Amino acid sequence: MNIGVWVAVGAAIGTGIGTSIGIALGNVSMGTSMGVAVGAGIGAALGARASETRRKRDGDGKS
Repeated sequence: MNIGVWVAVGAAIGTGIGTSIGIALGNVSMGTSMGVAVGAGIGAALGARASETRRKRDGDGKS
């Protein structure tokens, strides 16, 4: 998967978690936006790590 897919997946998961937290705290929009931001960040980090691991495994400079 390329990094854009990872970011999208992370944002989607973060949206769900953030919305749940927002409902619990009584501020859904803030929880959702925080969840999207955190999820996208985690997705980007996982995507970068996965592509680096794949590069090392394949032994070439391409992702």
